Amino acid sequence: MGSSSITFNTSSDYRMKENVVAISDGITRLKTLKPSRFNFISEPSVTMDGFLAHEVSSIVPEAIEGEKDAVITQAMLDAGTLEGTVGNPIYQGIDQSKLVPLLTAALQEAI
Repeated sequence: MGSSSITFNTSSDYRMKENVVAISDGITRLKTLKPSRFNFISEPSVTMDGFLAHEVSSIVPEAIEGEKDAVITQAMLDAGTLEGTVGNPIYQGIDQSKLVPLLTAALQEAI
């Protein structure tokens, strides 16, 4: 019987970090998150739970990639940083794993 897995590792060694302080407002910050049920326009028959990136960006900014309502500009095309058409959206992304420390802190506070 075979198995497969995907592992995501991020640098976490204490020797690489400074200004380490405990999260003391986990529940307060957690309450400001707005989990939602939705479907992607491209998959209308698939409903899932998640977050809207721009709503998370002020609470856990390190979890979000991109800017709200960003679009491709002519300068981006001229610089060769993106392909596409001027005015097309540049979608935000979220790294859900970056929410784990906040969730853990809030749970610890609740316990």
